[in-house]
Amino acid sequence: MRGCFITLEGPEGSGKTTQLRLLIPWLRSVGFEPLVTREPGGTLIGEQIRGLLHDCSHTEMAPETEILLYSASRAQHVAEVIRPALAKGRVVLCDRFFDSTYAYQGYGRGLPLEALRRITSFSTQGLVPDLTLYLDVLPEIGLRRREESGEALNRLDRETLAFHRRVREGYLALIAEDPSRWRSVDATGDVEQVQARLREILLPALQHLSS
Repeated sequence: MRGCFITLEGPEGSGKTTQLRLLIPWLRSVGFEPLVTREPGGTLIGEQIRGLLHDCSHTEMAPETEILLYSASRAQHVAEVIRPALAKGRVVLCDRFFDSTYAYQGYGRGLPLEALRRITSFSTQGLVPDLTLYLDVLPEIGLRRREESGEALNRLDRETLAFHRRVREGYLALIAEDPSRWRSVDATGDVEQVQARLREILLPALQHLSS
């Protein structure tokens, strides 16, 4: 079986992390042993960078600094975790990957997409997901979910509603550019409904990609 790289994307409060956690035992039950990871993070170095990026006290962080920190974490993640796992034929599930950079730092921050793509190609060694699952939710709903969850809000959570609207618009533009890689799921339903839809998409995709 060849390796398969699947990423989950979505605005804040879309439920990615919850859905990813629920997918793990199901995937094992249908014969796959996934390696589950996240961005930023996934390695010791990456998790330290994650702390810097999410720290609400770093309000002075320039957008250019932000993208280079994300890319440094990603470069280590790809080299240390993702590529070796794929080489061993593993299914890799990643909570966010480079599409978050395009949506958040490109469309959200307004950094030039062409420059972001060059930096991303360098940091990933050209690695592109086989399949990207997008959990869609309006920013107003997603941010309310984050606040009601009781979890501490990170630096990006605290951005303006206008910023989060641009992020979502960015995701929709990315999907339109490369529809064959993306599968969009309405994340406004309850957890069980969203999970059922993800499983409907994933099983045939995994069987095809890993064959």
